[in-house]
Amino acid sequence: MANFDIHQIVHSLHEARVGWRVAQRRNNDSNGREFPSRDALDGIVTTLKGVLFPMRLGPPDLRQESENYHVAHALDAALHGLLEQVRLELKYSAGLAGRATPTLEEDAVSITRAFGASLPQIRSQLDTDVLAAYQGDPAARSVDEVLLCYPGTLAMIHYRLAHRLYQLGLPLLARIIAELAHGATGIDIHPGAQIGTGFFIDHGTGVVIGETAIIGNNVRIYQAVTLGAKRFPTDAEGKLEKGRARHPIVEDDVVIYAGATILGRIRLGRGAIIGGNVWLTHDVPAGANISQAASREDALSVANSAAA
Repeated sequence: MANFDIHQIVHSLHEARVGWRVAQRRNNDSNGREFPSRDALDGIVTTLKGVLFPMRLGPPDLRQESENYHVAHALDAALHGLLEQVRLELKYSAGLAGRATPTLEEDAVSITRAFGASLPQIRSQLDTDVLAAYQGDPAARSVDEVLLCYPGTLAMIHYRLAHRLYQLGLPLLARIIAELAHGATGIDIHPGAQIGTGFFIDHGTGVVIGETAIIGNNVRIYQAVTLGAKRFPTDAEGKLEKGRARHPIVEDDVVIYAGATILGRIRLGRGAIIGGNVWLTHDVPAGANISQAASREDALSVANSAAA
């Protein structure tokens, strides 16, 4: 039987952890977990999906006459689980900032209550997303198929839950929930992005939507679309300046086809259509139709003007 130097490996791992904590000025408090749990949040979101859509994403043996009972029981469990994760993030954030936390418990309860109260609105927003997918995809046979099978819908459920937590001042919880969907679908939506109703991501794999993107109502995008930043400004010390508006604004009724890359704080006007594989770094007027050929002509025009 093989023997391994377990003691030495454990000791070396301990030294590595201590070195990291010292370098990052981490708290050496041994009174339990310091920050939120990805696994716990995964379970909470799974429960919340069953709360939002009990007959389709809830328990397989659920009957309609038991819906309210199930929702009440599951919601209570989910919110109590979330409350603990909220406490952990508030404590973690305060520790990083060197702040005291005299009202931590009161703040955690208030935030969790506000999140719970927003679930009916989130359900209504998601209904518009599901309907947009059904109406926008000729392959969709029913709204139930959209909810059960479409990766874009799964990503939007996670996004709308995560965005509310982001609004409530919990960016770490929000990012974890968003990344759970990213890992499952390949769709990367930052929870800070602002997305209107009736949003449809068709196919979805490779879609990236940045933190400061603003998307209007009834927008449709396809796989491998990027709403990203053109550049990352730095301060006098060479560090990235965070929090700046650096992603596109997409107005109502815009369609962006597969592979398009839209960069910087530019505006796509209402009803514009952006063709596949277009690289775009300038504003687009309302109702415009941008194709690869048109994009190349714009680039040549700019180059010729510069040469002249």
